[in-house]
Amino acid sequence: MKKFVALVLAIAMAMCMTLPAMADGAFKIGFIGPLTGGAAVYGISAKQGAEIAVQEINEKGGIQIAFQAEDDMHDPLSSVGAYYTLMDWGVQVINGCVTSAPCAAVAAEAYEHRVFMLTPSASSPSVTEGRDMMYQICFTDPEQGKTAAKYIGEKGLATKVAIIYNNADAYSTGIYQGFVAEAENQPFEVVATASFSDDANPDFSVQLNAAKDAGADLVFLPIYYTPASTILTQAKNMEYQPQFFGVDGMDGILTMEGFDVSLAENVMLLTPFDLNDAETASFADKYMAAYGTMPTQFAADSYDAVYALYDAMVACGVTPDMSSAEVCELLVQYFPTMTFEGTTGTMQWDATGAVTKVPLVVKIVDGSYVTQ
Repeated sequence: MKKFVALVLAIAMAMCMTLPAMADGAFKIGFIGPLTGGAAVYGISAKQGAEIAVQEINEKGGIQIAFQAEDDMHDPLSSVGAYYTLMDWGVQVINGCVTSAPCAAVAAEAYEHRVFMLTPSASSPSVTEGRDMMYQICFTDPEQGKTAAKYIGEKGLATKVAIIYNNADAYSTGIYQGFVAEAENQPFEVVATASFSDDANPDFSVQLNAAKDAGADLVFLPIYYTPASTILTQAKNMEYQPQFFGVDGMDGILTMEGFDVSLAENVMLLTPFDLNDAETASFADKYMAAYGTMPTQFAADSYDAVYALYDAMVACGVTPDMSSAEVCELLVQYFPTMTFEGTTGTMQWDATGAVTKVPLVVKIVDGSYVTQ
């Protein structure tokens, strides 16, 4: 089976090594993310945020954008297959991938072909490492961990902290490592560290009991919303009520089907998404009108990604008849020089592709985010 997959990919690479120039007058932006499966809430949100940006840009006139989304099911091999589907379509830049492991797999292929990528939400440093054409909209995992530890320490939220993280996930592990490194400089003690290796894990009683037995008054959760929802449910059942503090991957827990949102009351988390900002609120209104629900930060990140690409294309004089390689070289030179004002903050990039922007801390109060 592996030999067959390798053969298919080799044939696809030979067919797609050089992208054809576009003749239809529209610039082709591809999207790759999980539209089905356990991580679909992130991919669907990101796709819908991008669609709003594309519609707005096309209504302006000038550069027109053709947009095609492909499902990777949060799986690296599927993501590479989605990439080659976009290559066959004639993609010129990619908004994606949404999650880190698939993004790293696709970036390795796109680097060889010189296809510029801007991921809305893949935040592991492994995504951009050694790839000059791979840029991020979301702040990196280690920086998110450091920011969380500093906030907890500076605000005096706890004296004893427990951590529950996914040791099989690059995103969770990266945040965990950043948090632990910064915790040494803060006036609290990490009294318990527990891990798991599957976001679908049905039982966190061992991890929660370790935190409770150690006297942790705050539990840091550098994880996605699915395992977080289980942890919050089981913590209530065992009458353990510490302060829970999460990260941007927990965004979406309030819209999770079947989850009792009252369990998330007073949970704190990091996000770049501030609905008190006028531009962000305007985007949220458009998203609500289009899809009947409030956007998550993943939608906003992807909306920003499309607009950042658009601004860069305008500044660089990109035209639809350029090959992906020609576009790539222009954007590689321009992105480290630009400052972008988006719905998720003010962004600047260095030549590694990492973004600089400041995350916000919010608390869930009555089923809504309240900026702290």
